[in-house]
Amino acid sequence: MGMAMDRTGMKITAALLALAAAGSAGAALAQARDPAYAAARAAGQVGEQPDGYLGVVGNASADVRKMVSDINLQRKKAYTTQAQAEGGTVEQRGFVTGCNLIARTTPGEKYMDPAGAWQTRGAGAPVRDPKCI
Repeated sequence: MGMAMDRTGMKITAALLALAAAGSAGAALAQARDPAYAAARAAGQVGEQPDGYLGVVGNASADVRKMVSDINLQRKKAYTTQAQAEGGTVEQRGFVTGCNLIARTTPGEKYMDPAGAWQTRGAGAPVRDPKCI
């Protein structure tokens, strides 16, 4: 399983780096989703956070927590690479990406609102930080 997760992580990193450079980390994540990630997202076990990282919603299994940790490591690497290239900070890159990823959630998916509470996306736009453009 470790080897498969490493390969998945490498695929996520490659997709994130390629599309983050084009300004579309959300599209990279959509393409990089594996079945376990898609299932956890559909079940409401994970959600997007304003800081650009994936979060665990409620009491998820150890496997889901590990998957979230692995994805977040890959995201941080992508944010670091992009921040270095643009002269910004990792936190700024994460925030901008978080704004975009929350905007791209679909009805039924979880996301964290600016107050730090988990929300389920409805038919309307998600509640995002006012600094999001």
